[in-house]
Amino acid sequence: MSRHSVVLRPARVEDALFLAVLWSDALRRGDRQEQVADVELLVKDSLVSAEQRLLVAEVDGAPAGAVLLKVTTLTPLNLEPVVQAVSPHVLPEFRRLGVGRLLVESAAAYAEELGIAHVATGAAAGSRDANRFMARLGLGPHAVLRVAPSHLVRAKAEAQRPPAERHRDRARAQLLAARRTLRRQQSEQQA
Repeated sequence: MSRHSVVLRPARVEDALFLAVLWSDALRRGDRQEQVADVELLVKDSLVSAEQRLLVAEVDGAPAGAVLLKVTTLTPLNLEPVVQAVSPHVLPEFRRLGVGRLLVESAAAYAEELGIAHVATGAAAGSRDANRFMARLGLGPHAVLRVAPSHLVRAKAEAQRPPAERHRDRARAQLLAARRTLRRQQSEQQA
């Protein structure tokens, strides 16, 4: 069995394309140029921020993974500080070499350096391997983050309302629309 050299280093602007490919599933939708531009901003911010680090893991000199470490609060309501390990990803060909462990371990080291008691991270709900990996490292579930397009949430919430309430609100919306139309017509006639 051959030993591989795994090292962490701060990200550089020239890592932006690698990071955009690595995090393609986590970045906003758009073309690759937009994603690379977003990542370049993250890299530049991390180079000057005392509360953020962006680390790249290399295996035998080749980029293999990365993690964004960010000091934040546990929640917007619970102001206890926490180091958030955002998107600790490893390229498939470099898995099982200790890269992921090193990325998460770097979050713990950063937290200890800053005197912060907790580390938090997320794993895709459908990724059994990622969730099991995080559990093996002592990271347990704290909350489930659920995400949906706003128009879908609005439609589903509307469908859950009692029929009488939906009818009343629909009538109110129609009345307001009629008033706006009447005001617009009146202002056009006065002009």
